[in-house]
Amino acid sequence: MNVTDMTDTTGASTMHGNEQLAIIIPKLREVGARIDPSQLDGPSPCKEFTVAGVLGHMTGLASGFAPMFRGEEPPSGDLPPDDSTDLTRFDRAMADLLDAVQSPGALDRTIQTPGGEMPGAVFARLVAFDGLVHGWDLAISTGQPWDLDDDLVAEIDGFARQAITDDLRDGDAFATEQQPAADATPVERLVAFSGRMI
Repeated sequence: MNVTDMTDTTGASTMHGNEQLAIIIPKLREVGARIDPSQLDGPSPCKEFTVAGVLGHMTGLASGFAPMFRGEEPPSGDLPPDDSTDLTRFDRAMADLLDAVQSPGALDRTIQTPGGEMPGAVFARLVAFDGLVHGWDLAISTGQPWDLDDDLVAEIDGFARQAITDDLRDGDAFATEQQPAADATPVERLVAFSGRMI
């Protein structure tokens, strides 16, 4: 089974993807707000990305995903210049994504994603997983905590282990699963599953 074949029946899950994002996105915005501009050029655990690179990557994805959840066409071509900073663009994009995923019909739409066509409910779970992992990247890179409720992490972990199959581990989006330490937290175990070194 791959992500595009999944429906929103992820075992004993009790939270929809938009509910997961309602927790994760505010935490992402908190981490972003505490990043000092002097940290933007620093390295991150996300394959060759600096902190600014992770922010830019997430901002770009969120800016493309938000219209999809609203049933609109994503932006194409060159966008007009933006004189805001990496941090303010990131915060604005995260706020817009959360608004979009909470919009009427967002989870019911069939969305044409970079990974293929999939139900909005499934795509929201994938975005929550991505946000959790990249939030860890940013927090670790800038010396911040990345504390999430264990129940939330368990739900996202259960989805990820169904969705992320070996054929998706191309070394780019997902690297080879890493072995976490015996005392790893639930977040660290999920991050290791994504291919991050802990």
